[in-house]
Amino acid sequence: MYIDGEWRQAAGAKTFEVTNPATGEVIGTVPDGGRDEALAAVAAADKAFASWSRLTAYQRSEQLYKAWSLMIERKEQLARTMTAEQGKPLRAARNEVQYGADFLLWYAEEAKRVYGETIPAPRGDQRFIVAKQAVGPVGAITPWNYPISMITRKVAPALAAGCTIVLKPAEATPLCAVEMFKLFHDAGIPKGVVNLVTALDPAPVGEVLLTDRRIRKLTFTGSTEVGKMIAARAAQQMKRVSLELGGHAPFLVFDDADPIHAAKGAALVKFLNTGQACISPNRIFVQRSVVEPFVKEFTSRVAAMKAGNGMEDATSIGPLVDEGAVAKVDAQVKDAVAKGAKLLCGGNRLISNGLDRGTFYAPTVLADVRPDMLIYREETFGPVAPIIAFDKEDEALAMANDTDYGLASYVYTRDIARAFRIFEGLRFGIVGINDINPTAAAAPFGGSKESGLGREGGHDGIAEYLETKLGGFSI
Repeated sequence: MYIDGEWRQAAGAKTFEVTNPATGEVIGTVPDGGRDEALAAVAAADKAFASWSRLTAYQRSEQLYKAWSLMIERKEQLARTMTAEQGKPLRAARNEVQYGADFLLWYAEEAKRVYGETIPAPRGDQRFIVAKQAVGPVGAITPWNYPISMITRKVAPALAAGCTIVLKPAEATPLCAVEMFKLFHDAGIPKGVVNLVTALDPAPVGEVLLTDRRIRKLTFTGSTEVGKMIAARAAQQMKRVSLELGGHAPFLVFDDADPIHAAKGAALVKFLNTGQACISPNRIFVQRSVVEPFVKEFTSRVAAMKAGNGMEDATSIGPLVDEGAVAKVDAQVKDAVAKGAKLLCGGNRLISNGLDRGTFYAPTVLADVRPDMLIYREETFGPVAPIIAFDKEDEALAMANDTDYGLASYVYTRDIARAFRIFEGLRFGIVGINDINPTAAAAPFGGSKESGLGREGGHDGIAEYLETKLGGFSI
């Protein structure tokens, strides 16, 4: 663990093993921290806050630039660590490292764009000045599915704003976090500004971050269930929260779109990270007149995907995170088939050619999916694509919005008027119009409804770490 600028072990030298989900092999051990280590990290962040927040924006920017430069230099090493630990294909891991580095670069500049303002006062002897100041020490909890970019998406804006941070990574992917904190250390970020606590059991560390009054903001990416608990507990101290939670993204294909082009896009984004992405399409709605060509092209592309170890060049589908994920995906598929869905490809765990050592599930396509099926309602987080036919635009919009989630959504149409109608009508924080990658460090990322609170990325992302302070001066 990295606390107050030093690497340290857990009390009693406790550790836990990290395994490769593609092979089941142990690839490392990390300290198994708990309450005491979390308290030490909070104390370090609190102590460092005064000096770090008083640095000029230019000084903080310089530190982020150094971290960005090192991240680019270590891109291949970081990507290989990610593939070994998380399982995604090496090509995808490289893309994620680049995406993660983009946040360091963006917020190195955004640190110098935190502006205040003056406001005309009603009295002649009065002046109003508005300043933006760092909220304070931050507690951050990051997920396993994007184990590097989710670190920089939180650390970069926090540091740019003048906050210090305590980060607890997912227990499935702590090695990626360790490598990132080595990078922060080598970049010369002052001690106590960034702190890392690894733990097999997240509860004791999370309890400290929730209850210690020195932590003034919590930022979390993960399940909606845990996010709701964090929001409720944080409210007891009125801690600021940013929550990026689950999704149930619709993918709408209208009959004026090219169904072959739409199928290509849908296959790429649906099976991104083996479907283990909160922005992954979970419900694919296709207008009935183009269902046949869409399904034919989509199924052909999915059936050709090769599952395997991410270190192998031919691999396009990696493993699921663990046995529980395999069981959930398989249960959804079995439920849908039992209720009348057509299984067009996949639908089974992969165990041949050595895949039995990992947690692999075949890329799967289901047709004729209905609202009474589990997969229609529940977030899948796996390589299963349910296809639902529709007739009219209003029907598609109603089905797309028929969910408690509101993160990402996708639309394929060549009708500009329809594009605007659907963009305005979808109740989701992100809408990709003929675009399967509507994200960037410069753009706000986040959802509505039970998909979270707040935004990450862009100028909205740094605002989450700033308080507004009014000065009223009588002269």
